[in-house]
Amino acid sequence: MRFRPIKYESVLYLIAFILAAALRFIQLSALPLSDTEAEWALQALNVAQGMQPLLGPQPVYILPTSLLFFLFGASNFLARFIPALMGSALILVPYLFRMRLRSLPALLLAFFLALDPGLVSLSRQAGSLIPALTFTLLAWAFWWAKRPRAAGIFGGLALLSGPAVWAGMLGLGLAWVLRRTMEKPPAHTQSEEPVDTVEAGQGMDRVRRENLKTALTFGGATILLGGTMFLLSPSGLSAWLNALPVYLSGWAQPSGVPAGRLLFALLAYQPLALLFGLVAVVRGWLQRRKRHIRLSLWLLAALLVASFYPARQVGDVAWILIPLWALAALELSNHTRIFLEERREVMGMAALVFILLSFAWLDYAGIALDPLNPANVTANAIQVGGTVLFDQLPPTRYILLVSVLLLLVVSVLMVGLGWSARTARLGSVWGLMVALGIYSLGMAWGATGLRTPEGWELWWPDKRPAQADLLLKTVNEQSEWSTGDATSQDVTLLDIDSPALEWLLRGRNLRKASALDLQEAPAIVVSSQSDAINLPIAYRGQDFSWRREPFWDIAGIYEWIKWSVFRDLPYDAEIVVVWVRNDLFIDTSQSLP
Repeated sequence: MRFRPIKYESVLYLIAFILAAALRFIQLSALPLSDTEAEWALQALNVAQGMQPLLGPQPVYILPTSLLFFLFGASNFLARFIPALMGSALILVPYLFRMRLRSLPALLLAFFLALDPGLVSLSRQAGSLIPALTFTLLAWAFWWAKRPRAAGIFGGLALLSGPAVWAGMLGLGLAWVLRRTMEKPPAHTQSEEPVDTVEAGQGMDRVRRENLKTALTFGGATILLGGTMFLLSPSGLSAWLNALPVYLSGWAQPSGVPAGRLLFALLAYQPLALLFGLVAVVRGWLQRRKRHIRLSLWLLAALLVASFYPARQVGDVAWILIPLWALAALELSNHTRIFLEERREVMGMAALVFILLSFAWLDYAGIALDPLNPANVTANAIQVGGTVLFDQLPPTRYILLVSVLLLLVVSVLMVGLGWSARTARLGSVWGLMVALGIYSLGMAWGATGLRTPEGWELWWPDKRPAQADLLLKTVNEQSEWSTGDATSQDVTLLDIDSPALEWLLRGRNLRKASALDLQEAPAIVVSSQSDAINLPIAYRGQDFSWRREPFWDIAGIYEWIKWSVFRDLPYDAEIVVVWVRNDLFIDTSQSLP
């Protein structure tokens, strides 16, 4: 099929990029850094301060972030700037592949990637796999476009992006092997090629070898210069070399995240992609469409790699989302041509589907508000001839939800059989697309953490700091009362291992200790709730809820129903206590002897 550009195509891609950047950068510093994020940010901060720390295997994040810290100062916003920028740049990938995907599917894919909840959440996390994902796809796109220099540069940056790049390359490699196995021509036809075809193939091989040599040269230069920040930080090369061993070690170190949670994340956050992507897979295999088959093989390979990797995290789903959304875009592009004379009927059908789905969602939200509410249960028993058949009817809201969905199915069938199958199909697709699109947009906003700051998202990898702002405010006030400066007073962390707490209290003299010396009297001590200050000097303490962790593994069906709407889930809280030496308070004149 000949490539036909869409009118105002560049403007539409620009709008997709603006939407992506808005979701990724708005209030980027609002939430405190988690321990995983802070661990990467602290390494960048140490590099910015002229130290030579042992770097983790993500030099493409650590070194540019350290430069930002050096120029503008350390902050939550700058700690997350590189992933947010790379997450926004992901919109360029469909643009570069638009000739292979066709214009409309590529444009739809750009908007899907811009609004995907998982990609939005991962782009707002310091040290996430988003740079690896973006650089790998950009390298692939430029290689396909026969631009080996750009492919080499982005390939080098991908290799500098940490262990996550190896998961993506393993999935792509497995998909390539499956494709080559399926598309391999029969043995008896391989020797029957004309001479001119063989010569043309040899010429293409020479060009491919030259392009590969150029890409490797530029990739090696990128690793050398980018991995050392132009030779200013040579330890970046050792960090890059450590990425593959770290990834391989994950095959022997289970993370405790079940594979089913990855599939549940797809169902909870990407129902639009899941529905139409699976339809595209079935259609592609039945009709033997090469593009669909190749994307479905990539989808299968990425799913297998993420599911069987013992150190899996929910964020690994990002490698699955790209082929899944591409398949969904290809499928939805088949339902965009509506004739003028059928627009009213299609719009009416779409409106009916949208209204019924909206009503079903409102009913489901009512169930999630209190799944065990006795008011939702019919208390009257059913008796026949004096015999009690049911002591209690099923919850009425559940019956209503199933009834609405059945009504939706019956309505589509009646329109298809009694009016027009085409009208029923187009109206159903557009109604589903609008309803699930609004749902996805809401999930994307929720995935930022700004809608429900006290809620829980599956994309967050570890425990989250809770009362970080209040703890920092307390420490700053005590320091200012005693010294006149909010950051000049020393702080001691007593037997607490929390990179997030170290990041929160950065910019002051911070000391870590497993026990306190009886001859010392530190001004401010932060300890766990179980540790007491056994010193001869009097202290005052205030407890804070520091890290919280939801009970993912023991949540029941009713807890998951409530979480699916309100992001509410039972959690365990870790308490820390801020101890301040008594003589530092403004209401006492006591001083040290």
